[in-house]
Amino acid sequence: MKPKDRQAKILEIVSRTGEVSVETLAGTFDISLETVRRDLESLASTGALHKVRGGARRIKLMTEGSYRERMVEHAEAKAEIGRKLCELVEDGDTIFMDTGTTTLACADALAARSGLTVITNSLHIAQRLGEQPAGHRLFLLGGAYGADNSQTVGSLTIEQAERYQADHAVLTVAALDAEAGAMDADFDEAQVARTMIEHARNAIVLANSGKFGRRAAFRVCRLDRIGVLVSERRPEGPLADALGTAGVRVA
Repeated sequence: MKPKDRQAKILEIVSRTGEVSVETLAGTFDISLETVRRDLESLASTGALHKVRGGARRIKLMTEGSYRERMVEHAEAKAEIGRKLCELVEDGDTIFMDTGTTTLACADALAARSGLTVITNSLHIAQRLGEQPAGHRLFLLGGAYGADNSQTVGSLTIEQAERYQADHAVLTVAALDAEAGAMDADFDEAQVARTMIEHARNAIVLANSGKFGRRAAFRVCRLDRIGVLVSERRPEGPLADALGTAGVRVA
């Protein structure tokens, strides 16, 4: 079994049972204790679970509804985020855009820009931008297709994303926490987002204020990897302090 598949199953066990020991996992998967510890360390680094002495513990996480449900949520906030994003992107820029209802809403705002090169794993975003008379060049990443949100994910998507270099990675996240950073509720989507960040000069994270101070299962990046946070409202308290320390611009 590949480490990625095994770690996904480990997370399922921890989510179901609440807590599990290293010895139990070693017996379940017929692997060494050291291999289990490496798997738990990897999962803990993404914010998916708490690594405790002798095992791992489930953490309370923010989950997401279906793509259709999220499409109608926070419409005014998404419109404001789109307006602000347009001010950060210049004509002719090359940008990554990942899958999300916020990035899709922002695609309409990008009609005010011209000659963009957009690399995305979202069929919806590619279609939306393709309908605009702005002369954008669009590159749709291949991979395993998810019908719920019309996106591609997986190793092929990541391999193709690595071939590009962008000015901005424009990403939507499920949660933003002062300690854990930016997070997503989906393992595959978080992987794609991390790859886009690695191959862009600047990371622009889109998040409505309802995601502030929340945690989700999979870490996308630390706060200091974010160049700009775009939201309809400025964060307050510990998150605002952490963003300031990390040097993140808030728009």
